[in-house]
Amino acid sequence: MLALLFPGQGSQFVGMGQSLYEQSRAARAIFDEADAVLGFALSRLCFEGPEEELRLTANTQPAILTHSVAAHAELRARAPERIAGAAFAAGHSLGEYTAHVASGALPFARAVSLVRSRGAFMQEAVPAGMGAMAAIVGLAAEQVEAACRESQGNEIVTPANYNAPEQTVIAGHASAVARASQACLARGAKRAIALPVSAPFHCALMGPARERLRPLLEAAAFDRAAIPIVTNVDASPEWDGTALRDALTRQIDSPVRWVDSVRRLAREGVDAALEIGPGNVLAGLVKRIDRTIRVESYSGG
Repeated sequence: MLALLFPGQGSQFVGMGQSLYEQSRAARAIFDEADAVLGFALSRLCFEGPEEELRLTANTQPAILTHSVAAHAELRARAPERIAGAAFAAGHSLGEYTAHVASGALPFARAVSLVRSRGAFMQEAVPAGMGAMAAIVGLAAEQVEAACRESQGNEIVTPANYNAPEQTVIAGHASAVARASQACLARGAKRAIALPVSAPFHCALMGPARERLRPLLEAAAFDRAAIPIVTNVDASPEWDGTALRDALTRQIDSPVRWVDSVRRLAREGVDAALEIGPGNVLAGLVKRIDRTIRVESYSGG
């Protein structure tokens, strides 16, 4: 049984999607549509940079969504057998929007507009330098949670991404993230890696972004998904458009439960997964979560 997986932030790079754009008419149409909807040349930013502009989350999010949807469109046009019969879809953070497009729950034009706003709202929710994120490697999630609790004080620091059994990303106020990182190392973590992000995603500091995004999501028409999407916040399959919208609303300031999502896919009988979009981060994570799922990655071009 096959699942389609879609990456989130962390997969951007200058040149992303250029060969796909040049070689595939179906992919080119997606990039051109993104340019038209957003009112600026996102495609040129993806292909040529500058990198510092591409790394701004208001640009990164629509860039990764567009690349992933373009790769999916190219597969659908050139090699439909590779995605035929997919039983589930899932995306990591931003990638959940791509899963909505691929499953037919949300039109691409609406999705790329939403994620452009989502990125801007997340960037603006916390003043520059106030927030931070760090990847904790080699420590069980329960220990990371305990380290965050003891390090909070009057600030916020919580798990943001449960990426693998011994890889959890934490987010919050920069000073609290630094304290929690040291506490994790004291508890036996192998590494605590500060991440080069522009905002502390998937924590309570994103509450203002959620409230700004909520009316835009409520105004969007979500259809019933053709294949169920395993949502980040609940790690369970969902078809209903209203429930999918609610999951996206809650997702913005809630942790990404990727470990639970992959394990749910395995319990549902998934034994093969295709990661579609830039990079192969999710393939690596899935192998660390459940080796019974065979994973391939496809970025197009």
